Formats: sequence, C-alpha cells, structure tokens
Amino acid sequence: MLNNIRQHVRKLYNTVNDTCLTCFHNTSSVSSNALVLSRCSAPRHHRTFGTKFIIVDKRSSFHRRNILTSRTMASSSSSRQNRLALEKSPYLLQHASNPVDWYPWGQEAFDKARAENKVIFLSVGYSTCHWCHVMERESFENEDIGKILNENFVSIKVDREERPDVDRVYMTFIQATSGGGGWPMSVWLTPDLNPIVGGTYFPPNDKYYGRPGFKTILQNIAEKWRTKKDDLEQKAEVIRSSLSKMSNISDKGENALPSEPQVMKCFGMLVISYDEELGGFGKAPKFPQPVNFNFLLRFYGSNRGSEEGRHALDMCSYTLTMMAKGGIHDHVAQGFHRYSTDKFWHVPHFEKMLYDQGQLAVSYLEAYQATKDKCFADVAEDIFQYVSRDLSHPAGGFYSAEDADSLPDSSATEKKEGAFCVWTQQELRALLSDRLEGHDDKTEADLFSRYYNTQDTGNVDPYQDPHDELKMQNVLIVRDSVEKVAEVFNLSVETTEQVLQKCRNVLFDVRLKRPKPHLDNKMVAAWNGLMISGYARGGQVLGESQYTDRAVKAADFLRTHMYSEDTGELLRSCYTSQQDGVDQITEPIAGFVDDYSFVIRGLLDLYEACYDARWLEWAEQLQQKQNDLFWDSEGGGYYSTNASAKNIIIRMKEDQDGAEPSPNSVSSMNLLRLSHFLHRPEWQEQSEKIFRVFSERLTQVPIAVPEMASALLFHLSTPKQIIIAGDRESEDTKALLKAVHKHYLPNKVLLLADGKMDSFLYSKVDFLKTLQKVDGKATAYVCENYSCSLPVNTVEDLDRILESG
Repeated sequence: MLNNIRQHVRKLYNTVNDTCLTCFHNTSSVSSNALVLSRCSAPRHHRTFGTKFIIVDKRSSFHRRNILTSRTMASSSSSRQNRLALEKSPYLLQHASNPVDWYPWGQEAFDKARAENKVIFLSVGYSTCHWCHVMERESFENEDIGKILNENFVSIKVDREERPDVDRVYMTFIQATSGGGGWPMSVWLTPDLNPIVGGTYFPPNDKYYGRPGFKTILQNIAEKWRTKKDDLEQKAEVIRSSLSKMSNISDKGENALPSEPQVMKCFGMLVISYDEELGGFGKAPKFPQPVNFNFLLRFYGSNRGSEEGRHALDMCSYTLTMMAKGGIHDHVAQGFHRYSTDKFWHVPHFEKMLYDQGQLAVSYLEAYQATKDKCFADVAEDIFQYVSRDLSHPAGGFYSAEDADSLPDSSATEKKEGAFCVWTQQELRALLSDRLEGHDDKTEADLFSRYYNTQDTGNVDPYQDPHDELKMQNVLIVRDSVEKVAEVFNLSVETTEQVLQKCRNVLFDVRLKRPKPHLDNKMVAAWNGLMISGYARGGQVLGESQYTDRAVKAADFLRTHMYSEDTGELLRSCYTSQQDGVDQITEPIAGFVDDYSFVIRGLLDLYEACYDARWLEWAEQLQQKQNDLFWDSEGGGYYSTNASAKNIIIRMKEDQDGAEPSPNSVSSMNLLRLSHFLHRPEWQEQSEKIFRVFSERLTQVPIAVPEMASALLFHLSTPKQIIIAGDRESEDTKALLKAVHKHYLPNKVLLLADGKMDSFLYSKVDFLKTLQKVDGKATAYVCENYSCSLPVNTVEDLDRILESG
C-alpha cells in the first residue's frame, strides 16, 4: 500500500508544489526526491544517517563542532512552564520548560489555530529518542526560535507512543513524499489538520552548504502562509484526499486467497537479503527483526525435512547468535539495544525498548526449542533478568524504554549517547586488575579485553561515531569463542567462564554508580502484551514458574489499570506516579487496534503457560470488542483507529511488519488460534478475509509482512489441538505438559481438560467432555479437525506422536 501511496502522492506533489517552502528554490526541474523540507534543491553534500541528513565532508568545521551532541538536560528548575507541565507523558514533560508555547494534541490547540488563522507546527517524538533530544537542545530551547514559533504558529507536541494514530497518519505523508521517515518528525499542518510539508530532524541554522536551518524554514513557511494561504490550503486538501483514497485497501470479493507460492516468495526474498557472513537482513544499519525470525522458524517447522527448511533455521539461528555476541546486546546489564549502526552488530543506538525485549525473548526461546542449543535459552533468561530489574513497575506493568543518552559522570552537564554503557581501556585495566591464575604478567583485564575485543584507542570506527561521542571508548563485542580464549591463556574453559563472569559483575557494579539513562516509565498496553508473551513463553519452554507468574502479574495489572470493565475496552497507556503508584490522565486514551491484538496474543500465550481459562475468556471478549471497534465490515481488515476517533484525518490499515508487527498480521494469527481454541469457525473465515485484503502485499512483497506470512503458514497447515486431560497441579499432568513444550510445534494449540464441566472452556468446546483420563492417569490426546489420535499417558508415547509430525 505504501509504495502505491508514495508514487501517487509524489506525482501529485510535483504537480502542486513547484517551490520548496524552506528556501523558495524552484523544484519543478529536479527529481521527485526533492519534495520535503529535508530534500530541497539547494546544493549540498549529504548522506543519510538513520533518517537524518548529516554532512560527511569532514573538512567542514561545522561537522567537527559536534553541535548535534552538545546538549544539556532540560531545565526542569526553570520557573517558566508551558502547558506540557500538566501532562503525564515523560516525553511531553521533557519539553515543559521550553520557551515554545507547546500544546498537547487536542481541541484547544485546533481551536486556537482556526481562530487565529495560523499554521500548526506538529512535532512528534518519544522520550528516549536521541535525535529528538538533539533538536530540543538546538531549537526548542532556543529563545529566538521559540519566539518565531509562538508568534507565527500553534505548536503541538505529540508522544508517538501515546498517540500512534497521529504519528501514523503524518509519518505516512512523510514517507510517501520523501521515501524515508523517522523521529523527531516535523510536520506543518493547515488549521484543518491537513499536512502541507514535513521532514524529520532540522539543524537550527543555515549551516549545511546552503541548506536552510529550522529558523529559516519557519520564517519561510510563515511568509508563504501570509501570501499564498488559499493556494496552500487547496494543495493540502488534494494531498489529504489522495492519501485517504490510496490507503483504503479492501477485498471486494475478487482477491484470491494467498497460498504456498506467497510463502515461498517470502522465504526467497529473505534468502536474497540475508548477510551470510554476519547474519541479519540487508546492510547497515541492522535492526533486530523478530518478525523475520518468526517466519523463518515457522517455515522450518513446516519444512523440516527439506533443504529450504534447514536453511531457514540456519539463517535464523546464525543471526540470533551474531546479535547475542554483538554490541547490540548489553553484555554487562543484559537486554538488547535498539539497533546496530554498522553491519557487524557492533556499535548500537543505545536505547532499549520494551517491544524489542518481548519479541526477542520469544525468538530466542523458539530457537532453543528448534535447535536444543542452550545458548539461546541463556539469552532469553538474560532478557528476563533485564526487564524484571529495570523495566518493571512494582504493581506488575512494564515500562516503555530506557534512553540512549546519559551523563558521562555525576559532575557532567552534557549528555552523550552510550555514556552509561561504554568503557575506556584505562578503566578496564584499573577495574579488572587481579592477576590471572598461573600468570605473573597477565591480569583479568587482558583476558576480558581479548574476549570482548577492547582496544587502547577504543574499538569504535570513527565512521560510526561522526560526533566523537565514542572516541577512545569500547563497545563490548565477542569476537573469539570462550574455548579459543581459554587456549590462548592456557586456562580451562570453566575457569575462563568464571573470570569473564567475575569481570562482568565488577563492571555491572560500577555502572550502578554511573548516572542512569532516562527511564520512560509510561506503560503501553500493546507493548505490555508483547512482554506478557515473552514471559509466558519463557514459562512454557524453560519450565520456570517464575516467568509464568510474572506474566500473570502483568496481565492482572492490565486488567486492573488499562481496561474498563464497564465498556469492555482497553486503554492505551497509564503512568507511574512519584511514589511508584499508577496514575492516569484526565481523559484516558482509548486503546488502538495494536493494543487489542498484542494483548490478545499475550493472553493466548499465557493460557498455554498456566492453563487458567479466565485468560482465554478475556481474550475472546477482547477479540469481539476489537471486531466491533476496528473491523471494516465492508472491505475487511482492521483499521488502526475506531470510527469515533476525533481529529484523525485518515483511517488507515497497517500493512507493514516492522519493529512491531502489524496489528492485521497479529490478528490474522489470533483469529486462527481462537477459532481452534474455542471452536469459532467464523473467526477462521475472518482471518482468511484478512489474507484476501492484503493479498497484493503478500503476492508482490511478502517480505514486508512476514508476520502475516507466518499466520498464512499456520492456516495452510493442519493445526494440532493437543489436549491434556488431568488435574492441573498433578505431577503426571505437569510431565505431559512439559513434554509438549519441549518440542517446537508452531502449528499447535494446547488445552487442559481438567474435568470441571461447568467452566468457561467446557461451555465453549463440547467435545472436551468426551476426553477423559485413562486408567486414572493424566492422558494426552493429539487432535486434528476435532478427530483425535488414540490417547496416551506416558511422556515417551507423547514424544513419539509429536515427533512423527
């Protein structure tokens, strides 16, 4: 869908905008890349760094001046506070002391823009966003820029994690007109909320080889609005109308149901993009892509005996291994950073996001199931250790993220990216100075440095550090095996592992004394759902009740604080009060479709970990509410927002599996699972409708929706219903359940028939009443299409059935 929108809107944009608003240069004769503020026709040399344009001519004194990282903490002590001081979003609160007269997204701001006939400046970001901090320090804390904004614009600040609906609409506009996007997102709107022009990060002044800075951009747009307002409004309406029409994908009864060819094409496209040397897909920057891992593992599960199936498992397991060894993995304090700026998984963007932790935990657990390699289980437990320690609210919810930036030490006033995580060689030698066993001239620092590839001059390529934040610093990355290092130092593998663990413990204690990165302690329903899946799957696969208990605690938290029993609706977010309580804004934000789909998936995974049917019952209720609020009854598929959403100019259907999977992709699997859990065949038909709606996407570029391709694989296989008849707490029942979770079975649903005939589950699935224990022992039934194999009540017999396919 986005490609079609991009082509259509670019064509329109070329037609209606022949002047760059940033500098009034004519754009009619240049390429369609010159469509938004970040790509005007003024001559310059640039490269793309993430979604920002950075000068790469290192002779430029401007580049070497490091202005993009010379920033201080927001002046929370300032007596001047704008409207954002009344908000609870950590991101909005970061801007509460800016000289900009910020408004939160809402009617007050819109009314002001219309009453005063002013352009709206919309700035979207999130509290742990590195480049958002940069633009705040350079522009939003600047008194002169603040004055220009206050006199000429109505300025609105949005937390993209609170309001993904707002972010999604205007990011689609940015991507459609520029081919890229990112945060901070800067968009100028008419008072009717139609986008005029936009971009991402802008430097404050005219420094980039004639490229106008943010101040000049503001002045030019204000002048254009004064002199050609009617023209701008007309063009903005045309763009909005085009975006609306092109985003309305549906199934009119003509789309064929995708099948095996689409699955094979998705696999083939992943093979082509795979980095055989270093793992991952595509070139730098490299992102964790759990949606790819999900597909590859499920493809392997459906093709275990084929060369393609083995290759899928190899691509997945090798990438996960290289990520675990890389700097993207925090070897000292656990968890994973957002992405690697290089192809080696070495130098990360240092923020840590909850949604990455939840999804990657599942990826590593399933890789462990498929390969039996305990290293993958160890990484999953590493993730759980980090989340339990650093991203957990005492009442059970999960916080959103930790920042990339922090103060280098307690006396510093300027934050740097990665300061909390990196080490100089001098520090390592001072901290790890104990002599190695059997060596008079070697210390533990020598062994640690060999294993983690640290250097006297630092191990970060200057190209990956354009602003000198990591100069002389080391980002830990594993290059050699423990066995190789043990051989080099003439030590046993066991002793080497003990030394490495001791060193990591020392460094962890030192990091506890450093200024910590900012914690975004907002709690988002969708991301909590992803993390519930992670812990629930941990309880299943690792057989650790503590992980199941943690998932239950989080689900209870969601039901208590982010759900209305009266309306049956989820809330998007809640907030941490000063005393670690739970707080809410005056007008709570209603849940979006991703909140429903991710939470439902978490509840289904949780049922298969604890076998408490109340979670299945709640999942069914939420699925019905999701259908009521978001389903397109005419064209099929789920809108991102409900029909009553205010001030959202386009209702969109997501069709891209990225850092987070698309709600349509997740829902297609949820519907299939629920149809088999609860005998709801109409929901299987609804899932098929989603496949038809997105058939063009699945046919042309299935690599864009690997999570949906995973659901399609489930649909094309014959899902197994595995029913264990027995008492939940009995040892023989636990043994059979443990046997099921030992196997990688991506096309199964697991039910516990505990004999409580008046329970929710028995009321939904009549045939459970016919499945009883045999000889008084817990008994397993493996069923397909409600036809079951002969019952077995030994682990050996169950293993044999499950291994036979």
